[in-house]
Amino acid sequence: METDPMDKVLGRNKAWSAARIAEDPEYFNRLCKQQSPEYLWIGCSDSRVPASCILGLVPGEVFVQRNVGNMAIHTDVNCMSCLEYAVRNVIVCGHYGCGAVKAAIKMPSKTHNLVNCWISDIRQCRDEHSAELMALPDLDSQVDRLCELNVLRQTFNVCTSPVVQSAWDKGQSLHVYGLVYSLKNGLIRKIVGPISASDDYLHDQAMFARRSSSYVGYADADPAEEPERPGQGTPNMKRPSFQARVDALNAFMNTMQVSNRIAEHVGWTDHGASDDTEH
Repeated sequence: METDPMDKVLGRNKAWSAARIAEDPEYFNRLCKQQSPEYLWIGCSDSRVPASCILGLVPGEVFVQRNVGNMAIHTDVNCMSCLEYAVRNVIVCGHYGCGAVKAAIKMPSKTHNLVNCWISDIRQCRDEHSAELMALPDLDSQVDRLCELNVLRQTFNVCTSPVVQSAWDKGQSLHVYGLVYSLKNGLIRKIVGPISASDDYLHDQAMFARRSSSYVGYADADPAEEPERPGQGTPNMKRPSFQARVDALNAFMNTMQVSNRIAEHVGWTDHGASDDTEH
């Protein structure tokens, strides 16, 4: 007779519970009380990226929202509702070698399945940065770079969400970070953050747009070459002027137009992709 796989799971749970009580008799009594985590983790569903484990935290210390591709889309009520729990530190964490990101590069855009629909935002990110991605030597490098770009995109999505904007307008303390986890060594790399106000977001977005206009990798750029953000470093440092930000964003839009033309040429967009073509 075949053994029920759940028997193994329940047995491990029983052993874990007994070990926790033996180590700390009051552990579950404390856990039953209201949770007050300092961190909200928006991460990928990949089973190799468990938030509590890689952060070295225990249950009750991190509030977790996971989905395919660590997405933070404004129309995703599930994800957006998590932001309403008033957690002070919001982390968007991707991971190198992400299957969703790889699918956004390789899967034909007209493939009819739910995953392909879900990753459309990553595909748009891919098309906007196609020139930079195509300059990389191989698929693995493209996937890893797009993982970073997707983290930036989703982090900025969090920053522009109504919940976060409302919190900042009220002067509440809320910090947003974009991180990437490496499966090769178990280490987390900070891509952007802390973003603690609308001015921080505008500054970082403009800075990223300027870097993208010259195809400079955001995470690999030298921070010493960038102006300090308002509230950091020299107290008298001013954030970029409105015109400077407009110029940077215009440069970014010009880059996107070039990138989209390149994407169409190599078959990365809906105009160039067929139902049965692998990219």
